[in-house]
Amino acid sequence: MTPAPAPEEGAAGFAGGSRVPRHVAIIMDGNGRWAKQRGLPRAAGHRAGAEAVRRALQAAANSGVEVLTIYAFSSENWRRSEEEIADLTALMRFYLERELKTLEKERVRLKLIGDYSAFGGDLVERLEKAVERTAKNTRLTLVIALNYGSRAEIAAAASRLAGKVSSGEIDVGAIDEAAIASELQTNGLPELDLLIRTSGEVRLSNFLLWQAAYAELLFLDLLWPDFDEQAFAGALQTYAARDRRFGGR
Repeated sequence: MTPAPAPEEGAAGFAGGSRVPRHVAIIMDGNGRWAKQRGLPRAAGHRAGAEAVRRALQAAANSGVEVLTIYAFSSENWRRSEEEIADLTALMRFYLERELKTLEKERVRLKLIGDYSAFGGDLVERLEKAVERTAKNTRLTLVIALNYGSRAEIAAAASRLAGKVSSGEIDVGAIDEAAIASELQTNGLPELDLLIRTSGEVRLSNFLLWQAAYAELLFLDLLWPDFDEQAFAGALQTYAARDRRFGGR
């Protein structure tokens, strides 16, 4: 990683490193439109989007963010063409192989959420190898959501809690917000502070629905391949300027 440009001196919320969100999540939208605008195949947009991931990772690490969660492949993305899915999985395989040494060098821990087993043996093996090799890194946690859907995650959490009640492990009265959160795949991570979506779309698309309950939401008009260090710094400045009252006054 190369150092990302620092926010401007005196920018709101950055004095002394204050008001930096611990956990940032991004819905990376707009690869296809970016490619279409340039008369390129969708695969070119995905490749450009992968480079934007590298820039976001650099910016997050250099800004002091603890966790960066990216929506790489939703459970609904299987509706896309077989060709596009093949392009996406090949791209994941290529960048995982290329970036693993960088993750290790820069002390970035990789974590996966979603049912990534659906991608097949070879890619699953590579993913789990990367998770294992970076497990002790502490500078930044990169969470990649693969074949992830938030409704399915919440339903699975409810099912596990129901099983514990049925077996007598817990009483039904013990099921509260903390109990549900402990069964989610993000258990153990800091609360989500900032959720960013690019491309001008204004919806969460089944991403981190529980976790985003009190997160600051930021919807940007730029397409994901155009997201860079400056855009990330701007997002952090917007976050720092907001008054988070969590329902209070």
